[in-house]
Amino acid sequence: MHIAFSNQRVIVAGAARGIGRAIVAAFAERGAQVWAGDLLHEEIAPLAGPAGGGMVHTAHLDVTDPASIARLVAAAAGDGAVDILVYVAGGVRGQSAQPIEGVSPDDWHAIVDANLTGAFLCAQAVAPGMKRAGRGRIVTISSRAGLVTSLTGIASYAAAKHGQLGLIKQLAQELGPFGINVNSVAPGFMATSPDYERQWASYTAAVRAAFADHIAMRRMGTPQDIAYAVMFLASDYASWITGQVLPVTGSPLV
Repeated sequence: MHIAFSNQRVIVAGAARGIGRAIVAAFAERGAQVWAGDLLHEEIAPLAGPAGGGMVHTAHLDVTDPASIARLVAAAAGDGAVDILVYVAGGVRGQSAQPIEGVSPDDWHAIVDANLTGAFLCAQAVAPGMKRAGRGRIVTISSRAGLVTSLTGIASYAAAKHGQLGLIKQLAQELGPFGINVNSVAPGFMATSPDYERQWASYTAAVRAAFADHIAMRRMGTPQDIAYAVMFLASDYASWITGQVLPVTGSPLV
């Protein structure tokens, strides 16, 4: 199976670290024009330039700000349309588990806005151009926490990731007549950002040592594992797949 994205216009929202960075590299290696957006612009700035057979452009992006999203979409679309949107942004925003009575409205909204509202706003921004083009791909990075409970213990994170899966199913139904596929990849746990590195460090040495024993493939996942799943869902090989979530957890159980 040969997957290529020659000169396709791709936005990766949440590109600075781990999974997002791997997705940027994978698209660029396959010939795409990639717009890597993140709040941490200083971390993505070194990615700019030729990469593989493609090109990476970087931009400051606040996924909770429609104006910031609109600027990035306009730059990526040029006089055409964005071909592919990959929404990676989210995470737990530096938070840790709290009893429900200890969660402030601001803390709740910070996680829900980054994981769910941002996904909606970015999809909303690219949809008109994709409709005009008669095709498009939207892929979100959800989580195992969108299918069961969250290892983080954070209610807003689990709720937002479950909500994101409802969003992709509804958008798939709405946008399908326009040739737009909407899907999600649900990774298992991997320590690919400071928040998840802290979570990993919070486990005892015994838990860390035995973690992979509970994974059927007997290894932890990597950002590249998730990038490969995104490549498939964004490709023509997935042209009749929409509204689906692909768990990438190394196990038959999520």
